[in-house]
Amino acid sequence: MGAVVLHKSMSLDGFVAGPDVGAEHPMGRGGTRLHEWMFTDRPDPRDKEVLAATTASVGAVVVGRRTFDVGLPHWQDTPYPAPTFVLTHRTRDRLVMSSATFTFVADGIEAALTAAQNVAGDKDVIVMGARTGRQFLRAGLLDELLINLVPVVLGSGIRLLDDLAPIELTRTQVIASDTVTHLRFRVVK
Repeated sequence: MGAVVLHKSMSLDGFVAGPDVGAEHPMGRGGTRLHEWMFTDRPDPRDKEVLAATTASVGAVVVGRRTFDVGLPHWQDTPYPAPTFVLTHRTRDRLVMSSATFTFVADGIEAALTAAQNVAGDKDVIVMGARTGRQFLRAGLLDELLINLVPVVLGSGIRLLDDLAPIELTRTQVIASDTVTHLRFRVVK
């Protein structure tokens, strides 16, 4: 079985999205700056390598409903080419996309994780969304955090690591480019 990995890009002041997240600003005002390293015309080879390795490791994804709602119009597909499970209180039919399918899970994070692990096999389950990430951290369900630390201060928005009990981490990897520092941590259980 692969790892359960929370993967987020974050500002130096701990924000993973700017303020006013919504349809007009899916990453909040100023939040797109956190992902520029992925979508540049001239990517750093180190960033390309991290992105390629992460994408190759993904067997399934778990996202929150809000991430799905604001992300789908921009992704036009699943966020990774892997089955994606959406945590929700409002069920709906599966949504088949070109590279994978969205499945909506209303039975909680454990049910979503079990479904994701069943299809992921030996590959990783990627967790997306700040609220969803915090739920997984609180429940002790994460194995690793992959933080792409971007040298910008957003000043406000949505923080990833707010309102959590102390969590011990062991840093397992650091890869730095001129635009982002990729930090991988193992959650000490």
